[in-house]
This record gives sequence, C-alpha cells and structure tokens, in this order.
Amino acid sequence: MSLSRIGRVAAAGIATAALAAAAVFPVATASAASSVGSWANVANANPKAPGLVTADKLSPQLREVALAQGATTLENPTAGVPYYGYDGDQPTLVPLPTAPTVEAHKTEPDKNTYLVFPGGLAGADHNYDYGTHFLFQGHESGTPGYMTRINLDADAAHRVTLLATQDVNGANLPDYDGSTWDPFAKRLLFTSENGSAGGVWQSDLQVPAHVQDISGVAGRGGFEGIQNDNRGNVYIVEDVGGKGGPTTPKAKQPNSFVYRLLPNDRSDLTKGGKLQVLQVFNGDHPITFHPGQNDADILGADVEALHTYGRTFVTRWITIHNTAVDGTAAFDANALAKAAPATPFKRPENGVFQPDGTFSHFYFTETGDTNADTEADAAHGGFGALMKLTQDPRSNVGSLSMFYRGDLAHTGVDNISFLSRTEVAVVEDAGDTLHTQRNALDSGYMFDTTASYDSGLQPVRFLAQGRDASATIDSACGSACGNDGDNEITGIHTSDGDPTVQGVLGTEAPKLFKDGWRLFYTRQHGDNVTFEIVPSGGS
Repeated sequence: MSLSRIGRVAAAGIATAALAAAAVFPVATASAASSVGSWANVANANPKAPGLVTADKLSPQLREVALAQGATTLENPTAGVPYYGYDGDQPTLVPLPTAPTVEAHKTEPDKNTYLVFPGGLAGADHNYDYGTHFLFQGHESGTPGYMTRINLDADAAHRVTLLATQDVNGANLPDYDGSTWDPFAKRLLFTSENGSAGGVWQSDLQVPAHVQDISGVAGRGGFEGIQNDNRGNVYIVEDVGGKGGPTTPKAKQPNSFVYRLLPNDRSDLTKGGKLQVLQVFNGDHPITFHPGQNDADILGADVEALHTYGRTFVTRWITIHNTAVDGTAAFDANALAKAAPATPFKRPENGVFQPDGTFSHFYFTETGDTNADTEADAAHGGFGALMKLTQDPRSNVGSLSMFYRGDLAHTGVDNISFLSRTEVAVVEDAGDTLHTQRNALDSGYMFDTTASYDSGLQPVRFLAQGRDASATIDSACGSACGNDGDNEITGIHTSDGDPTVQGVLGTEAPKLFKDGWRLFYTRQHGDNVTFEIVPSGGS
C-alpha cells in the first residue's frame, strides 16, 4: 500500500532530518531572503589544511538542507550500484591498521535537473506514490555509469531511484557530467565528458529508463554543459583540456568548443539535424586552433584579446555535420571543429541563457588552467572567465564579449545558473592542486549582469565550500584510496520544475524561493551530498 500524502511527506521529513544532522547552517541567523540581491558576502573562502574538516559557510540569509548523500541506499540497488554515490566494489570505508584506507569508489553525482510532474512518475515500487517533485542526476565516475532520480516527496526507503546502467542495446552507460530536460522531445539529455568516446545520451522517464546514444546526431566530444533554447535547438559546451606548450608546461592550450544542434525534428532528436560550432573573429581573421603543443595559442594576441575587458568580437555558427549529407554514424565533433576552423576556448564547461525570454544572451564559463603557477596570466585566460554570446537565435551571426575575467582568488569556474533575471550563480571547481596553492577551497559566487567588473568590482560569495570528513580522508590518502580529495561544488541549478515548453530555462525570470522556484547543488567528492539551498528563516 502507498503512503497517504500526509504520511509520505511526514516520512520524507524524518528522512531529510536524519540527513540534515550533517547539514551546515549559515554563519548567522536572518529572516527569509527578500531577494537574491540582499545576500550578504561571505568574507573569505574556507582554508585548506591537512586533516582539517571545515563546515560550509553561506550568506546569513541562506541555509542548506541535505536531500541525499553517497551512502543513501537506492530503492532498487544492484550489486555494482548499491548507493546514491558509491559503487559496490568495496565496503564504504575500511580503515586498515597497516595499509591505506580502502574505500568504495565514489561515483560523484553531478549536474542536477529539477522537474515537477503533477500526475507523478512511476518508480521501482508499483504500489508506491512517489509524489510530484523530482531531481535527476548523471554520475561522473565509476563503472558502469548510471542515472538517478531523487524523489523529493518520498520516504527514506524510496528516496533515490536507479534509472539505468545500460542503454537500449545493452551497452554499459558512460560516466555523465551534464544534464537537462528537453521538453520538445520529452527526454532527459545527459552528456559524457569522455573525449572522443563522449557525447549525448537521451533518456525517457520510465524505470528502468530507455537510454539512447544520439552521438550520431550530436557528435562525440568531451561534452559537459547542455541547454535548450525555446526553438528546440540544443547548445552544448565542451570541456577538453589542451596540453601545455614548449615553454608553457603548466598552462593549457585552448582545445574546447561551443556547439549548437539544429534538429530536423525537435520532437525526436534521433531524426538528425545539423551540428554547428562557434567561430569568433578578431578583426579580419578567425581565432583558431594550431595543431600540436603551441605557445602561440596560449600566450598569443588572439587569446589575450578574448580576455580583454571592453572588446567585442563578431561570431558565426559554422555547420560541421549534417546528417542529411553525412549520415548518422558517430563522428568526432572536436576534430571537425578544429578543421572548420572554429574558435577553441580554455575549458568552457557550462552555459545558460539569460532568462529574459529572448534567448539572445548565452553566458558560459571558462575554467582556465587551475594552477597558480600557470604561465598564462589572467590576461591570457589562465584563471578562466565568464563569456557572453549575444545573438538573434534565428541567425548564424552574433557577437562575443568577456563579462568577467578570473583571477587567482576567483578561478576554476564551472557550473552556472541564473537566480533572477539579472543575477547569476557561478561555482568553482578549482581542484586539489590549486586549493593547496592558494590555501582556499571552492566558493560559489553571485554576479550581477547589469554591473561592470572591469574596475575591480568582485562578485558576492554566497557559499564558501568546506570539506567533510570523507573528503579530508581522501585528500590525505591521495591515489592510494582511488577517490578524489577535496569537496567540489557542482550541479548548481535553479528551476520551478516546469516540464513544458514554457518551462525551458531562459523563458521566465526565476522567482527564487517563491512560486515553486528552488535552488539545488551537490557537494561532490567525499560524502557526495546533494543539497537544497533555502532561506535561513524559511522552511
């Protein structure tokens, strides 16, 4: 028998309370936030020190509540995938007296996608009412790859559902980084960052889910960010780190591209379409990739121009693959982008449309080199940037400008999500090496897109990520434990869960904490906890 609505919600509250015992509360008590613009700055990032466990710090207007964590048992586990964030290859933690700690491999749930279905969704238990609010994830690490669904209204036993570990042909799924909901095709889209073996997979909402590799349409590449526009086109942001040059071994050659898929039939992406790649012009010539390890791509005038405040560049979309001509066999999108020739960036990772309904402003992040010793300074994108593409979405031409240039204290920017019409959250994934170099863990920042950051203005830090006990062990253990170390902020996601075409992110300005708009993120690595950020004075 299914739980009653009241009983189910009460049980969910008990389960959440158990998780929230480890949740971190704000640095001060305040009433519910009246607007994103009222969030106070957290003065400093959390330091990194050997053996030091540190709590997250949030703006006093905010607190975070745990929704699921790595050790949460799946309602339909397998021997290989028994938990939300841990594989079944080892016990979750076995400290040995004379050897390194042995741990289960941690699967690192990544980008979150929030959806609300008033009629509910089925799960593994056909006699249970799962409610109406759901949060979907792909997992960035482990074998096989898999997809999960957090049932936000469910009790502890039904809290997290395993959606799939194999595609419709029986092949193991890859590890996933990005995700979004395509309301035209009524499919979840997941991206794999696995280089020439990466690509895009689509999934229905059944349990088990029917998952299809559509890389014959979208191409293969180290894809991460993925986002629809209101015409059914799909924007894909690639994250493939380049190599260092002969005299710049600690810097990365720009090696990743921004793509746009124009489907033949937006209700069915398997019917093919055109894949385009972004080309940026510096004056009379396109900014392009040079084969091999090339200092000119790292320290050249073009990459410096791209990272100069006040510069605006003409852009155009170039078609690199058309299924009507080229067929539907999987193809290397990165190689075709270089041959186009398109414009490479320094590890762009995620992108979103400004939510003004026009789909004419696309902001995407550049991670940079994630190394304080990079030979590419801030002026050459060594510490990343936040870029703004302006265009008529019906056109192949537009313009590009740098909105914000990173520095050592604000670098490794990764996931991005608009919090209101003009305020956007950007979170860091700086990595263990850079955490140690600058003695600072990752932070989440709020930028005002109506402001100018070229004269020293800095964003508001609303989240200073800490480090949980598991991540602290992993940091000390290093490669011997087989897991990443410090915690990372990922999956930042603002949505009201509208699964219709009117709910495409970018259509409506978010009303955070009102009218069903919610904010989620995952503290990846360590305990792998997925949180909801809520007002400190609210429920």
